Amino acid sequence: MTQSTDWRWENATAGSVAGLATVTFSHPLDVVRTRFQVNDGRNPNLPTYKHTPHALFTIGRSEGLRGLYSGFCPAVLGSTISWGLYFFFYNRAKQRYLKNQQETTVHIHLASAAEAGGLVCLFTNPIWLVKTRLQLQTPQNTRAYTGFADALKTILKDEGWRALYKGLLPGLFLVTHGAIQFTAYEELRKLLVDRRDRQMASITTAADLLASFRKKLRDLRDKQRGLSSYTPESLTTVDYAVLGASSKLAASLATYPFQVIRSRLQQRPMDGVPRYMDSWHAVKQTARLEGVRGFYRGITANLLKNLPAASITFIVYENVLHLLKLAKTTSERANN
Repeated sequence: MTQSTDWRWENATAGSVAGLATVTFSHPLDVVRTRFQVNDGRNPNLPTYKHTPHALFTIGRSEGLRGLYSGFCPAVLGSTISWGLYFFFYNRAKQRYLKNQQETTVHIHLASAAEAGGLVCLFTNPIWLVKTRLQLQTPQNTRAYTGFADALKTILKDEGWRALYKGLLPGLFLVTHGAIQFTAYEELRKLLVDRRDRQMASITTAADLLASFRKKLRDLRDKQRGLSSYTPESLTTVDYAVLGASSKLAASLATYPFQVIRSRLQQRPMDGVPRYMDSWHAVKQTARLEGVRGFYRGITANLLKNLPAASITFIVYENVLHLLKLAKTTSERANN
C-alpha cells in the first residue's frame, strides 16, 4: 500500500470534522441566504426582508432560535458527508492523475475537483433539497414538515423519488465552484509555501543546515524501510484562514447564480404545482422579472457565511490532517 493511498482516510476524517465545525458556526446565515434566494416578490408565503441584519433580527424575533436553525439536521448531515466525500474523492483522483505526471499542475487540480464535486452532488442532492425546504418554512405554513424524516417521507409520498433530485442540473454546474475554490487554494498555497521557504533559506544558520541534513538522512532511512515521512509546511493558522477565504471569494462570485437557480427549483410546490418547471424556465423567469440582480439575491449573507466558514474549514482540515499524519509517522517509527 502506498503512502498516498494509506492517507486517504485521514483526508476524509479531516474533511468531515471541518464540515461539521463550519455548518454549526454559520447556519443562521445559511437560512437567511436561502430565503433571499427564492424571494422573487411573488410568493405570499415568504416574508420580505430589507437586508441581512434585518432578516436575522426578524427571524430571531418571530421564530426564535428554532427558526434561525431550521434545517440544521440535514445541513449537518449533508455538510459532514459532503466535505468528507469531497476531500476523499479529491485526493484519490489527484493521486490517480499523478501516476503519469512528475508534479501537480492546474489541470490536475481542476480535473480532481470536478470529479469529486460531481460524485458528491449525486450522493447528497436529496439532503440539500430537504434542507432548503425546511429553511423556507415559516409559522404561516399550514402543512409544515415536522423534521428531516417527515420531509423525506412526505416528498416521496406526494411528489415521488424524482423530486429528491430537483436542482441536480445546477448542482452539477456548481461543481465548478469546488474546482475554482480548490484550484485557487492549492495554487495560492504553493506560492505561499515557496515564498516562505525562500525567506527561511535566506536566514539559514549552520545549525539549521545540520538539522536539515539530519532530517534528509532520517527521511531517506524511513523510505528505505517503507515508513511514511511527513514534513509540516511553513504556513500558520492565519495563512490557512486567508487562503481559505480568498479561494472561496473567487469561487462564490463566479458560481452564485447556479445556487439561486437550484434553491428556486427545490422549494416546495404551491398547491402541488412547482413554481419553476426546470432549470431553463427558472433562468428565463429570473432574468425577465428581476434582471441580473435576481441571480445574486442573498449574496451578502452568502459571503458573510462562506468567507469565515471557508477559513474555519481549511484551518480545521489542515490542522487535523497534520495531527493524523504526524501521529501515523510517529507510530511507525516507534514500531520500527
